[in-house]
Amino acid sequence: MKGLCIWRKEKTMGKNPPKLLLADDESHIRTMMKAVVKTMGYELAGEAANGLEAVDRFRSLRPDITLLDINMPVKTGLEALKEIMTLDPSACVIMLTSLSDRETIEECLALGASNYIRKDTPMAQIKTLIAETWEDFQEE
Repeated sequence: MKGLCIWRKEKTMGKNPPKLLLADDESHIRTMMKAVVKTMGYELAGEAANGLEAVDRFRSLRPDITLLDINMPVKTGLEALKEIMTLDPSACVIMLTSLSDRETIEECLALGASNYIRKDTPMAQIKTLIAETWEDFQEE
């Protein structure tokens, strides 16, 4: 697994745009975030409407970045995050959620999330946070 992680980081440090997986059970949020991703020049690798789909799509697509909601059916975002980090401990996962209590944020970061963004954050700031998280991730 480790070799795959290194290969993915090396591959994306070139001119290819990062591939992004978007996991959220709310279709309007996915639609909005697809538009954001497009304006950033990132490639949308796939979408998931629940945590189980998120893990399956992560496994098959091996995205560079995963945007992951917490409150999803079938499997929560926290459960999906745990599985994704087991599959690839160096995965870049950004939690995108409406939850903002300190305990949830700390749990996500402790489980390996690269960042935590609230859905009500202004679009320009969401773009900046995603881009900065990706840049920081590549430098690690």
